[in-house]
Amino acid sequence: EDAEQVEMLDQLAYNCNRLRHELKAAASVEEEQEILKVYITKADHQPIGDFKEDLDWFNVEDPLTLSEHLRGKIVVLDFFTYCCINCMHILPDLRKLEEMFSVEDGLVVIGVHSAKFDNEKDSANILSAVQRYNITHPVVNDVNSAMWNELNVQCWPTLLVLGPRGNPLFVLMGEGHYPILVKYIRASLEFYRDQGAITGGSLPIKPSIDLLMKSHLRFPGKIACSKNSDGEDMAELYAIADSGNHRIVVINAQGEVLQKIGGKNAGFADGTFKVCRFDSPQGVCFLDSDTIFVADTENHAIRKIDLRTRTVETIIGTGKQGNDRVGGKAGTEQEISSPWDVAVFRTKDMDMSFHMDESSIPEKTLLLIAMAGTHQIWAYFIDDLIWWKFRKCSQLTCAAIAGNGNEENRNNAYPTNAAFAQPSGITIARDTKELFIADSESSCVRKLSLSDGKVSGVVGGERNPQNLFAFGDIDGKSVLAKLQHPLGVSYNARDKCVYVADTYNHKIKRIDPLAQSVNTLDVKGHAFNEPGGLCVNPSGTHLYVADTNNHTIEIISLATMESRTLNITFSASATDTMRHPGTPLQFGKLILKPDGGKIRLTVALNLEQDLGFTEEAPQKWNVYLPNDSWYVNHQNGTLRKGHTVDIDITVPQATFRHQVDNFSVHFKLALCAKGLCFPRSFSVAFPVCYEADGLDCIIEDVHVKIDENIVKL
Repeated sequence: EDAEQVEMLDQLAYNCNRLRHELKAAASVEEEQEILKVYITKADHQPIGDFKEDLDWFNVEDPLTLSEHLRGKIVVLDFFTYCCINCMHILPDLRKLEEMFSVEDGLVVIGVHSAKFDNEKDSANILSAVQRYNITHPVVNDVNSAMWNELNVQCWPTLLVLGPRGNPLFVLMGEGHYPILVKYIRASLEFYRDQGAITGGSLPIKPSIDLLMKSHLRFPGKIACSKNSDGEDMAELYAIADSGNHRIVVINAQGEVLQKIGGKNAGFADGTFKVCRFDSPQGVCFLDSDTIFVADTENHAIRKIDLRTRTVETIIGTGKQGNDRVGGKAGTEQEISSPWDVAVFRTKDMDMSFHMDESSIPEKTLLLIAMAGTHQIWAYFIDDLIWWKFRKCSQLTCAAIAGNGNEENRNNAYPTNAAFAQPSGITIARDTKELFIADSESSCVRKLSLSDGKVSGVVGGERNPQNLFAFGDIDGKSVLAKLQHPLGVSYNARDKCVYVADTYNHKIKRIDPLAQSVNTLDVKGHAFNEPGGLCVNPSGTHLYVADTNNHTIEIISLATMESRTLNITFSASATDTMRHPGTPLQFGKLILKPDGGKIRLTVALNLEQDLGFTEEAPQKWNVYLPNDSWYVNHQNGTLRKGHTVDIDITVPQATFRHQVDNFSVHFKLALCAKGLCFPRSFSVAFPVCYEADGLDCIIEDVHVKIDENIVKL
């Protein structure tokens, strides 16, 4: 019987291939329908074997059987493994299919989880994946891949469509088959409904997403720090990809939430922080203290967050999955596929022979992208740049720079001859100009020279580039070391090491790139659960880890190896508290008469706790006015004794009804606390309105409270 089923699937694949050619040649919809009807009439395969007993099921109250619960239904069996990017890509197709045809209409989708990695055989991990991907149809953990082996399934994903007796009708392998799948399902339902073979009953569905505990974060994917070891003037902020909540959360080092960007429902929309929407974002990185780039994974887009204007815009992608493996178009015209991580790199032109004076050429900026969906590394050229091999790259275009698009662990001195396997994490060693890559499906960490494009292995995997099953949990050197589906990497300039989230081994490990060796950190006080991302703090003393399935951010001391959970706190108000150095504190409205008038401010800075001004360091302030028709007695200066600033502003007549103007006062301070000195910059914004009952002269005392962590009015 098993041999018959193996032969059956091969024959079915052959028949479906012929069927697709016939459908392509059809001259009309009516002819297509007739071809499908004839095909289904002739399809006379025996029912497949049922699910094994005692398997774990998800999203249902009781285990299902083909012979009982699913009899009288058209069933789509989705053979998948939850690590696989191609399996993720077809989930939206299955979701649309289920919205089009309900269980009561006669269609049931069943996910048959057939694990690639050992870690994926664990039902608890599958449950987390079902919740993370928002899968609502029934899923069974075929822990020993019994049905996969009996049917001789060859690849992930494979879709097998069954008739109402469990009889195989169609098979589709890989992704990108949605249009033909809809035709198959519609034709099958119509054919068997006419025969009276379709039943309209329901199933005991119970979505597993309802089992999730409430928490501030839900499946956080990645975390990034605004400040590296060279960024002395930047604030220490952290951006968290709160993937399960479809948003980005910006916090300070103490865990206080400064910004919540996006909503808890998935979507694809630009605009203000409240209006914008993401869909399972993963990678995040800072361009500067005001700008964050986001790999908006399931929207197949790169988004840019502006913390000053509190807006989000799409810079790469159309919101639809692409299959381009070359690129070169302008950002928002370039379709991409499942970007998983991002990193900013700055360099001068790679070939300076184009320039007369090399010393006058500034550094250019580009955004590097781990493009998991096409198994490549891409770049977005923020500036015009002469890249490897004399390649001229135009500003604001996006293109593949390494990897040929095949899913392999292939190293090569020529970047377009190399191949990756679902690259999911990237980090830059700026001192050596190397990009380290967590190549998840080959279970290794590799590196790309940013000087010439050479791709080489570091640890994990094996020398056979086509073997993507060389995984394990072994410390050691080069290919003798083994990892299991690593998703995150972070370079530490302090110790010249790369830290890797060895995701499916639930561990954090340290890689010495020069020795090509890896060892597991003996972390105390915490058990990780599929950590997906990590970053080093500015001083290189601590690791911030996005512990995905624990829904937490963990902080590891690299000196003691002690781990603690970061307590993330959400403030009730975001209007009177400094959320970011580039986001002004908002003072209340100042209402003048339409003819204008005077505004006289005394701004007092109150230092709390043990704070003080750094002796002999200038404490500067500047006033920024809306236009040249406004006048201020002093545009800038330094703080006097008493830590106050007196500002007199003359405001001109309003030019239209309901006019609102804004001016601001910016402070750049040098502070000290407990023997440590640090910069602190902030602005206070003052909105000015014009009404008939307004004042001719406004006099206000403004008090700004400053402590080590926050500035507020």
